[in-house]
Amino acid sequence: MALQSMTGFARREGTSGRWRWAWELRSVNGKGLDLRLRLPPGLERMETDVRRVTGEQFSRGNMQVNLSVSAGENRFETVLNQEALANVLAMRDQLAGVIDPAPLTLDTLLSIRGLVEFRETEDSEAEIAARDSDITNGLFAALADLKHMREQEGAALSRVLLNHVSTIEDLTHAIERDPSRTPQEISSRIKAQVALLMDGIGALDRDRLHAEAALLATKADLREEIDRLKAHVAAARDLLGRGGPVGRKLDFLAQEFNRESNTICSKSNASAVTAAGIELKVVIDQFREQVQNLE
Repeated sequence: MALQSMTGFARREGTSGRWRWAWELRSVNGKGLDLRLRLPPGLERMETDVRRVTGEQFSRGNMQVNLSVSAGENRFETVLNQEALANVLAMRDQLAGVIDPAPLTLDTLLSIRGLVEFRETEDSEAEIAARDSDITNGLFAALADLKHMREQEGAALSRVLLNHVSTIEDLTHAIERDPSRTPQEISSRIKAQVALLMDGIGALDRDRLHAEAALLATKADLREEIDRLKAHVAAARDLLGRGGPVGRKLDFLAQEFNRESNTICSKSNASAVTAAGIELKVVIDQFREQVQNLE
């Protein structure tokens, strides 16, 4: 599966009979899938299907899905009120000896309120079904466009993240190879620190001395942190290669990267190791910032 960014935009529009429709989709970062719909009156029934098909395509992102529908032409029909017409004709007959019995003209009939109505022609069930089908197909196309855009940005993010992972690996190797981590250097530092402990003390318990020396040796050893960083580098590459919705897992790895770099900086007693640890923290922060954009 391809990696996806959570940001994207897509628009699809078309016509169906006398109707014009347009889908507009916008997506930004989010902890989960937060879908906000805006459907025109009369098409609220589509909401369930829109949420279902969108959830099948995406797992994270704050998304706005808007649908606009308008009639390209208005069609009207005339409706004659037969009952009202019958009443008018009956009244004319009743008043035949009172008023001029001239024939009723069309203009006269149209001027009588309620006798003739003009209303918009309703679409047939087949026309409505065809329109809704075209609109639904437009949604599928818009979702595909949005997914393609998110995958394109995801591919770009993947390259950036892999570069960060390579930098983390290089800095880890630099720390591992630093001369301050050789057994001779560590032994020399421990001897110097033990000498400071004994300075000015007439007698020091042997067990206490061993405990202090062991503590100093433990603080000087970065083996566990280095091994964990290497394991996290391998895990990050695996997730990036696997693709799919791995943003949360990579965010967790970024936290673990940061934990190890903090420990290295706190344990370091060599300027080169401290500098590499600080650079590690900078790169890890950049890595985590970019991970926030991934699905």
